[in-house]
Amino acid sequence: MAVNLQQAMDIGKYLVTQRLKGRKRFPLVLMLEPLFRCNLACTGCGKIQHPKEILKQNLTPEQCFAAVEECGAPVVSIPGGEPLLHPQIDEIVQGLIERKKYIYLCTNGLLLEKSLDKFQPSPYLTFSVHLDGMRELHDHCVDRKGVFDIAVKAIRAAKAKGFRVTTNTTIFEGTAPKDMQQFFDFLDTLNTDGMMISPGYSYEWAPDQNHFLHREQTRTLFRQILAPYKAGEKNWNFNHNPLFLDFLTGEKDYECTPWGSPSYSVLGWQKPCYLLNEGYYSTFKELLAQTDWSEYGQKSGNPKCADCMVHCGYEPTAAMDAMQPQNMARALGSVFGRS
Repeated sequence: MAVNLQQAMDIGKYLVTQRLKGRKRFPLVLMLEPLFRCNLACTGCGKIQHPKEILKQNLTPEQCFAAVEECGAPVVSIPGGEPLLHPQIDEIVQGLIERKKYIYLCTNGLLLEKSLDKFQPSPYLTFSVHLDGMRELHDHCVDRKGVFDIAVKAIRAAKAKGFRVTTNTTIFEGTAPKDMQQFFDFLDTLNTDGMMISPGYSYEWAPDQNHFLHREQTRTLFRQILAPYKAGEKNWNFNHNPLFLDFLTGEKDYECTPWGSPSYSVLGWQKPCYLLNEGYYSTFKELLAQTDWSEYGQKSGNPKCADCMVHCGYEPTAAMDAMQPQNMARALGSVFGRS
């Protein structure tokens, strides 16, 4: 089982409540970035390109809690940078658990095993470990040898101590479908609590701009990768709404929901979304009210949005589609490992 039943029920209740209140724009996942600093320099990431004075800064636990309460999203993803570098990350996580938020702490795994004693297993806490493929591919993507083996060892250690662990995989142009299928088979042997996959987005600051996928490339590649899964030949444990996987393969045509995954960091509330560097607001209310949302998403004609199919923009759309009567049974079935 990928998403636990209680989490699925709480998120469903939240979505129904927002609809009953007549809210057209509301968050589903808060991307909480307590720091941009990292112990890797991945070529497809634009976060560590911030100036040194920004990379030295941390959000305080109090700033994190205030952002979470202002936003109100039921799920909090903690990316970075590498959040385990934050000196108070255990306080931040414990405070979010006390607020009954479902936390995905995203990590490259280098510090995970030695950090496990800072945390207690909880249905509200999941470690999301970044793995982009088997050893050779992953170490190439993160530009350092040995990272794959350290991350896999940390996953096994975390599972042995009773923690929920998922993996997070970014798929770039040039990925061989068979290699990715073999990677998914390997992840199944780790007994993780689900896999998350997403096409890479071309961060403007990313050093490598040559391996990001265009929209039709994404659909073609994901159709090839997921063919055994769609045919029922594989039962890979994805931590996704099945409708989002349909979107990746071109079976669904969604529009982006950029306000569904707002981002808060040491710089404030990023506008318009986690992926675009167009400035910051000081409050979440300002982000919702002052952003011209018609300028974003594929139908807007904005060239920055033309090829984006990343989960942070489209998973919230799929979540809302799952609330339609004709989709409810399938979405709920995925909680029990049936797609």
